Amino acid sequence: MVVQSPKCVQESSISNGEVSLRTDSEFQKRVSPRLKEKQRVEKELLVRRRVELLDDNEEAVASAVGGGSEEKGSEKKKKTYKRRCIGGNVSQEEEKKVNGEVATTAEDSEAGNGAVKGVVAEKSDIAKVKETIRLFNKYYLLLVQEEEKRCRKVEADEKASKVSKSKKKESKATKGSKSKKLVVPVLPEDKKSKAKRPDLKAISKMMENGEILYPEKRIGNIPGIRVGHQFYSRAEMVAVGFHSHWLNGIDYMGQNYSKLEEHKGKTFPLAVAIVLSGMYEDDLDNAEDVLYTGQGGHDLTGNKRQIQDQKMERGNLALKNCVEQKVAVRVIRGHESKSSYCGKVYTYDGLYQVVHYWAEKGISGFTIFKFRLRRQDGQPLLTTNQVQFSYGRVPQSVSEIRGLVCEDITGGQEDIPIPATNLVDDPPVAPTGYKYCKSIQVAKNVKLPTNVTGCNCNGKCVDPRTCACARLNGSDFPYVSRDGGRLIEAKDVVFECGPNCGCGPDCLNRTSQRGLKYRLEVYRTPKKGWAVRSWDFIPSGAPVCEYTGILMKTEDTDSVSENNYIFDIDCLQTMRGLGGRERRFGDVSVPTIISSDRHDDLRSESVPEFCIDAGSTGNIARFINHSCEPNLFVQCVLSSHHDIKLARVMLFAADNIPPLQELTYDYGYALDSVYGPDGKIKQMACYCGAPDCRKRLF
Repeated sequence: MVVQSPKCVQESSISNGEVSLRTDSEFQKRVSPRLKEKQRVEKELLVRRRVELLDDNEEAVASAVGGGSEEKGSEKKKKTYKRRCIGGNVSQEEEKKVNGEVATTAEDSEAGNGAVKGVVAEKSDIAKVKETIRLFNKYYLLLVQEEEKRCRKVEADEKASKVSKSKKKESKATKGSKSKKLVVPVLPEDKKSKAKRPDLKAISKMMENGEILYPEKRIGNIPGIRVGHQFYSRAEMVAVGFHSHWLNGIDYMGQNYSKLEEHKGKTFPLAVAIVLSGMYEDDLDNAEDVLYTGQGGHDLTGNKRQIQDQKMERGNLALKNCVEQKVAVRVIRGHESKSSYCGKVYTYDGLYQVVHYWAEKGISGFTIFKFRLRRQDGQPLLTTNQVQFSYGRVPQSVSEIRGLVCEDITGGQEDIPIPATNLVDDPPVAPTGYKYCKSIQVAKNVKLPTNVTGCNCNGKCVDPRTCACARLNGSDFPYVSRDGGRLIEAKDVVFECGPNCGCGPDCLNRTSQRGLKYRLEVYRTPKKGWAVRSWDFIPSGAPVCEYTGILMKTEDTDSVSENNYIFDIDCLQTMRGLGGRERRFGDVSVPTIISSDRHDDLRSESVPEFCIDAGSTGNIARFINHSCEPNLFVQCVLSSHHDIKLARVMLFAADNIPPLQELTYDYGYALDSVYGPDGKIKQMACYCGAPDCRKRLF
């Protein structure tokens, strides 16, 4: 898999002169070549979209009179989706090589971008699965937030109750009353009865909204879920439709499915999937060959013992019918894992044939049904053992790191050292050409606001109704405290507590300010240069790192041709949906400190005024590569001030990320938005390897 990190733009001019730029004198302010180029690109894209609309109108008229122009339709440019630009990790030699492998003109791009012009490609099955699990995680975290609020209320009520009881006792002692009143401790009972599992409530909500990906049960493989896929809870399987029950081990199709034409001739119930999770004392798992104990009759308290006989009904009957009709079932193995909130991770190990069944007396003396399953041939290699011992592949000490070229690229600046490894180059080299800096550096001509007010909370912010910072986030906190703080969902901007707030460093609303908490590694790849991966599991919504460098004005980046690490702070542009950017929705209150209505800001409102230059100085984020299906997302955060144009840029986990998976985010380039020195559209191929890869980075 190759991910490259090129320049955002290069200086050029449009040879036909159709798009003109305002002169510097109009603004009475210096405009850099890079800013000029970005303005020109934005305007040309706008012109293209207007031309597309005119072409659409002409075609509509032509079709109304029986005519049409196929030629005009074929010349339409694709709509852009640009959100932000960022440079990265490909050397100039590598960039030239990649550019030489792809088309260099707009005409060539029509045949080489891997997509039909004007047609939005349908999402792959894998992308649909990922999208569904992300939706589940969003609901899950929202419901975790509700549960945390409920628990805080219960605690507050308990404290109030104790205070009230204490006062009553003091009052009775004072009056010398000898009468005693029976006090029933209802709070613990009440607390237990009201507690709900957020994961189960999340799948209930998805069922109500019709958001289960595959609501109808299927025999065989499920589209988008390959052998080796990991689920971090049983609820995730239900959300996708891979296994429809969060507790039962056997998932089966009932009698209703016999009415469907595609299942005529089959005897129901029929099993479609089983989960091996060690719930029964008589289970025997030899990987390729499984001895599975039927369902029912075991102690639900968790000691695995049988307490009564099993019956040939429901799931047991469904597995028996699979034997007689030679229907394969999906096998999922569960194993202990600290990464999952439920204590287990579940891995899909492929299709198994139920070859035999019988009844016998179990270890506890009760009748049980046993089913022998054998893995079908021709499937990918069994992955459970690899997944189960994945932590064994993670080095536990410096001496175990293969290809180590630097023990800590941070030079001790971070609380957790970041090693660099290189098993590609000969001789191996370490990352060079920059100075590591864990925090943002501000250019001399950039002044950060200092008059921002904070909240008046003490210790930790707990009540969103009284916290001023929470009110800016839509009268609620954007994080939940689970796993050390997780962002519930991506927002236009997140307002955190800052230096002028009364709360302390442990406040939940300072989650992104706590530095690195995962063990990261920079490693060399064969084609894309340096990349980043984590040695630890990272839960969705967790902050990974900040993008640091020199905070400067966009117009001052004159050396763009030699700098591949420019990150435009386009939070304001994203909020307004300018330049084809994808808007985010969230209840936020934008302070009046935003000065975007000044005349000199209107000159280029689609071009961010400020950027972060990580070319000469930066942190781990400068090594993170692009992917068309990333596992991180970009989030603008405000804490020390409230000027959106100067927001901090944070990277959060978009998915549950297993150890050793490369960390990536979408650079957000628009196709045909970058021009070469000759004025022609410049292109770079994308080799991220994602199922829905756009084939081109720009």
